[in-house]
Amino acid sequence: MAEQAAKPSSQKEPIKASELDPKWKYELQKLHGAEGLMRCFQCGTCTSDCPVARFTDNYRPRTLIHMAQLGLKDRVLKSDTLWLCSACFTCTDRCPQDVEVASVIRVFRNQAAESGCVPQVFRDQAQSLIETGYAFKIPELRLKKRESQGLPPLPKGNPESVRKVLKGVKFFEPKQEPIPNEQQ
Repeated sequence: MAEQAAKPSSQKEPIKASELDPKWKYELQKLHGAEGLMRCFQCGTCTSDCPVARFTDNYRPRTLIHMAQLGLKDRVLKSDTLWLCSACFTCTDRCPQDVEVASVIRVFRNQAAESGCVPQVFRDQAQSLIETGYAFKIPELRLKKRESQGLPPLPKGNPESVRKVLKGVKFFEPKQEPIPNEQQ
């Protein structure tokens, strides 16, 4: 039982045939960055060289790629570990099959974002970026402490410019909620 608790959530449940989307891997291969997805033969080089994988047993780039090869679209896109990649490209540099692993992970993230599968911490960060022009809201207490220590004020963020640059990005667009059908 304790062994199962240590496994990533995507590995806890057996795979059901209804979860498989056999066409997804072919759709992925058409996207820039994921063309080499099917060249991965699960050697583990990406995982063994990954600086993030050194610090957590949950992040395994090859596991995400293998799930994509199997067509486990929902498991990949809803995986919290998908967001742990630091985009250092060590995996890509070391892959003996020349799979651009970091780019494949980016493609997964883009699809996850388009599907609305983004961890709350990133949603909060995006909201702060849109509202303040900064990735994180600067607490008032910190601003007062800077002032009390004679430090210059922080430069003002430019949220208007950020919103202009991000216009049309689905992640930042307000979602239209479907109108529920009235019961008769």
